This record gives sequence, structure tokens and C-alpha cells, in this order.
Amino acid sequence: MKISIITLFPEMFKGPFDSSIIKRAIDKKLILIEFINLRDFGLGKHQTVDDTPYGGGMGMILKVDVLEKAIENAKDKNLDKKQQKVVLLSAHGKKFGQKIARNYSKLKNLILICGHYEGFDERVKEFIDEEISVGDFVLTGGEIPAMLITDSVSRLVQGVIKDDSSTFESFSPYLEYPQYTKPQEHKGLKVPEILLSGNHPEIEKWRKAQSLKITAKLRPDLLKKD
Repeated sequence: MKISIITLFPEMFKGPFDSSIIKRAIDKKLILIEFINLRDFGLGKHQTVDDTPYGGGMGMILKVDVLEKAIENAKDKNLDKKQQKVVLLSAHGKKFGQKIARNYSKLKNLILICGHYEGFDERVKEFIDEEISVGDFVLTGGEIPAMLITDSVSRLVQGVIKDDSSTFESFSPYLEYPQYTKPQEHKGLKVPEILLSGNHPEIEKWRKAQSLKITAKLRPDLLKKD
């Protein structure tokens, strides 16, 4: 899988993808992460990428003509629309979640567009597939959301994490059950007896029950999706 990130600040990504699971996935050629500098498509000798908004107002707006050139550069002309997706990281977008991450992980090419300054020329939406938000809060730009989405999607790509049907993770589809390790007791706090029993069918039942209980308490909205 290839993930292309269109950004004005590719240097921000140094570090997050240079260690742990993502680095191993890159080394194994399971994923390829490409950084496309929007400035390379800027206009004139100053490589201009933004301009003042029509109608007045504060801030600078990223130019639609510059953005379109970057998007076209990122697209794989050998793939159809089912195999690649252009995603604008925007407060207007639907909220990112595990289901979306799973769908993205099945693509051949995922293109993420990071905003900056005061926003995008609205017409860029004619050249994308969808808008995604990572939450109801304001960030300086789309770089941190792009890191978050890349991390979430990459670990779902086949082969990146050991395929183990017994593995349970949060939001698959509920919150994860409680986990414990040694010591068996710490300051009067004990590991539940069921986990020491060696009875794996009963342990599995306990874990599923705990998962449902925690989800009902902390994220009842997840249960309503069933």
C-alpha cells in the first residue's frame, strides 16, 4: 500500500515514521509513505501556494490550481477509483474512526491533503473523494491528523501486524478488556482469579463480558452501532 501525504511541511514527519511498527512495515515494503511538498507546485519564482481571500478577511487561502496539480501528481494513473482515494483533512469532514481506517487499509493508494493557514479554496473539493476530521478541535494544520491516520491505517495492512484471530483490540468493535501482568498482587490490588485459572474458554468469556461492560460504561455509543 502507498500513502501519499501532500504537505507544506514534510520535515514535520521526520521521527514519527522512523521507528516501531511503521518503520518495520516500510522496511518490509508492505507500505510506502511518500511526502509531496505542495511548494513544489507553487506559482512563479517564489513558488506561491496561497493568496488572500475574495471578499476580504484574515489569513491566507491555499490555491485550488496549486492543490489540483499536487493531487494529480500523487494519483496513480494505473489505478481506478476503487483502488485509491483522495482525502482532504478538514474540520468539515466526517469523523475518522476504526471502520474508516479498515476501509482505507484495503486501498492501493491513499492520498492525504494537509491544510494550513486559513484553509483551502472551496473549489478543491471538486478534485477529492472525501473530507475527514480527526475530532472537534482546532489544529495548526493537517500534518498531525495525517500522522494519526497513517499510523492507524498502516497497522491494518495485511502482514504489518501478526495475523492472530485471538487478538482483540479496542474498537473491534468494542473497547478492549482489562489487561494484567506480574506482579500477581501489588499493594493489595490483585489480578482477577479467572486469569490465573488456565481455563482459556472461561477466560475468553470473561474478557468478552468485560469488554461489553467497559464499552457500555464509557462508550455506549459504540453499542448502538450494532
